[in-house]
Amino acid sequence: MRRSLIIAAVAVVAVFAVGAGVARLLFRAYPVQTSLFAALTRNYVRSWGAPPGATRTELNPAYKAPAAAPALLTAAASDAAGGDWPTYNRTLSSERYAPLSEINVRTVGRLKISCTYDTKQYTSFESGLIEVHGALIGATLTDIFSIDPATCAENWRTREDVAPSILTAARGAAYFDGMLFRGSQDGRVLAYDFKTGKRIWGTTIADGKKGEFVAAAPIAWNGLVFIGDAGGDSKGGKGRMYALDARTGKIVWEFFLVPKAEGDPSRGPQGASPLDTSTWGNAPGFPVSGGATWTSYTLDPDARELYVPVGNPSPAYAISVRQGEDLYTDSVVVLDAMTGAYKRHFKLVARDWHDWDVASAPALIHTRGGKILLSAAPKDGHLYGIDLADSTVVYRTPVTKIENVAESFAPDKAVRFCPGASGGSEWNGPAYDPDVNLIITGEMDWCTTVKRQTDEQLQDAPTGGIWFGNAMRNPFHLFGRQDEIGDGWGGWVYAVDADTGVWKWRLRSNYPVVSGVTPTAGGLVFVGDLGGNFYALDAATGERLWGQKIGGAIGGGVIAYRADGGEKLAVATGLTGVAWPTEVVTGKIVVLSLDNSAAEAIKEP
Repeated sequence: MRRSLIIAAVAVVAVFAVGAGVARLLFRAYPVQTSLFAALTRNYVRSWGAPPGATRTELNPAYKAPAAAPALLTAAASDAAGGDWPTYNRTLSSERYAPLSEINVRTVGRLKISCTYDTKQYTSFESGLIEVHGALIGATLTDIFSIDPATCAENWRTREDVAPSILTAARGAAYFDGMLFRGSQDGRVLAYDFKTGKRIWGTTIADGKKGEFVAAAPIAWNGLVFIGDAGGDSKGGKGRMYALDARTGKIVWEFFLVPKAEGDPSRGPQGASPLDTSTWGNAPGFPVSGGATWTSYTLDPDARELYVPVGNPSPAYAISVRQGEDLYTDSVVVLDAMTGAYKRHFKLVARDWHDWDVASAPALIHTRGGKILLSAAPKDGHLYGIDLADSTVVYRTPVTKIENVAESFAPDKAVRFCPGASGGSEWNGPAYDPDVNLIITGEMDWCTTVKRQTDEQLQDAPTGGIWFGNAMRNPFHLFGRQDEIGDGWGGWVYAVDADTGVWKWRLRSNYPVVSGVTPTAGGLVFVGDLGGNFYALDAATGERLWGQKIGGAIGGGVIAYRADGGEKLAVATGLTGVAWPTEVVTGKIVVLSLDNSAAEAIKEP
């Protein structure tokens, strides 16, 4: 018996040794693919015990309804006849409000899935969706596609040859005058024919050797395409903003979001800028890095001003090697849309050593109280309201858990902080409902523990390599060690008075909320979570009126539009990536509408 046990033990050890050897060989030959497979296998196992979606809604006893006042005509509300969703946040000013009321507080119980489009890709499906001229447009890391917005039938699909990558994002496309535009992992902006998907042009705006790529969903206006580069978490990677000619792809202007250094290439005419290195103070061997743009942008067509959300400085966790404000990181920068000239900026995170990007597009809001407000939700767990009349911060309202944010990081200790590196508001920003004068934001409640690298380790990092400054060796802790799922993570939907910043209601989900948030004229707010649960909430009270698990993790677009004679909702599901412990499924677009047969049954005597 003992001999048999010894033989069995030796056999098990041998199998593991052979497996480990094969794994090492595979990693050396295919490092990205092997890492992705290992991470997704881990996520697959972790998701086995995933609980069903659960929510609770709280009303704020301290909230006092303001005196009744006539609502101003906002850019969103004035579009009462509009049935499309033509840009990332529906309007260039990014309110995300849909003036559609067929699906409302009385009819939402009849909501059902109408059709599903399967990308057949395991991908970090975070695409914002657009619906325009009878087509629904989405994008994955490699593909852009057009489908019927009522039936999900594919019109066309175009694939690009893009090398695999561990850190991936593809936030969607823009439409202008019969053309579609998107960013690419290989550093290009690509243009396609709207009807056929045929590629028209491609323009390089990022340097892959420095870890840069193009993740953001562009916006397009007045013959120009506005987009910047991502990859600011790499050593030497620098954020820049561009305007490209929509017809030709020629760069009209370029604006450096962090200081330009000697040797940095200029790809187009430079927008006038006062920026220099005086706010950074980097020592030799620590190049100015960061300031990426990750999601999308906001534009005021009347003032011809472009609002650019700017990412964190790098190395993210090592503030001592970059003393100063690190402009223009963690800011909203306002540029002249036609020339790229600097006009002003709003620094939201004063000194960032937590990876708290301003990662999502801000919203320009005309509030019921008469303010013209800039509303922004960075990853620091606050909702900001800035009065654009005098650039004053009207409020800074906490909208998720905030703990231990003053403690410094060091190589000899691990520090836990909330919101974590993947906490707060990620790539989808605030929405505004003019009917109830509430700003509504989805938040991620997830804390991170970090141990900082030494200055020597940071200096030795290769150009273009990941440069967070995290000393943890576990490859699954790339951004630091995240809290375990369960009680350690969740999400919020906060509804905040647009004039005062006082929250009226909040909904807690047992899964993080990173999807788009969409209020409608039907008195509803639509939102999804990373458990694949899709909810319809009462906009006035936050009460959950309808909910269903409709697929994998919802991390992309949630949009409302009219097609085939009725109101539809489209949701991007299946966020499957290394950074998120989510269900491993293919990315899908799920379209929902009202079940009219149920309505007929109700009418029967």
